[in-house]
Amino acid sequence: MKLSRPLLAFAALTACYLAALLISDARHDMFARLPVLASIMPTLMGMAFLSFFLRYLRWNYLLRRAGHAQPFCLGFCIYLSGFAYTATPGKVGELIRIRYLQRLGIPHEQVLSAFIYERGWDLLVVLLLAMPGMLGAPLFPVLALFVGAVLLVLAILMRQPRWLGRLHARLRWSRCYRLYRLVRLLRRGIRGGVRWLGWQDMTVAALAGLAAWALTATAFVCLVESLSPGMSWWALFSSYPLAMLAGAASMLPGGIGSTESVIVASLLWHDASMATAVLAAVGIRFATMWFAVLLGMAAIVLAEWKLPDHPAH
Repeated sequence: MKLSRPLLAFAALTACYLAALLISDARHDMFARLPVLASIMPTLMGMAFLSFFLRYLRWNYLLRRAGHAQPFCLGFCIYLSGFAYTATPGKVGELIRIRYLQRLGIPHEQVLSAFIYERGWDLLVVLLLAMPGMLGAPLFPVLALFVGAVLLVLAILMRQPRWLGRLHARLRWSRCYRLYRLVRLLRRGIRGGVRWLGWQDMTVAALAGLAAWALTATAFVCLVESLSPGMSWWALFSSYPLAMLAGAASMLPGGIGSTESVIVASLLWHDASMATAVLAAVGIRFATMWFAVLLGMAAIVLAEWKLPDHPAH
């Protein structure tokens, strides 16, 4: 398994972030505040890691409910491996987990179903977390409409799978083979998610998602408070979820650029200084997304070593 792409992406984005700091430092003297950022970074990474673990508990629960048990620690390693490719549009690169879960005898359709189900709940949960302090933000109605549209389409397709079936059949006859295969895979993934529409599964998914993303939002509060104490707690708490939604809606790889821009704009909207806003944006992204990428690359190395090259029987 080659790690050149995530490594190059990590290096390129690190260079971009450093360039942004250099440009901003010329006017706002931000490098003088880097020791404060460095001192809180281990705490932020610890909170991010706990958030990843909570999301894995949800993932493991979903697979078990579908009848696919996996070794707990190895399963966590496989889950983390997906983060090596988290900087992809819609985080679809996280489906690299299929490579390893198939070796444990878990079919790729079930992995895709769990992935789609997770993404749907994440959108709803993050929208709810953005509401307390950002309900009046100019961007909020647009992002709420985006989330509503995505969830509505998912709900309709889960309840009316024959619609995708008709599209699938038409594409087959029209010989659009690439799109045909994509729709076939999507159809199987959405159809498999119906098994988790019971109240118990939805409650577990919602609570685990709320806990995981609330922890990340709290980490952002701790970061900004360390840089510039005294800002509204709820405003800070909701700023990061709002930025995450903007990143998802942009469909840019990992929401890169759009997420940081909304973080900066949200903090400026709440009267933070430019130095605080830029440092907070860079700091939280290093402590969450880029930390996740590093964990993912390490997990891939471990998974390749631990797992056999053939599926379990």
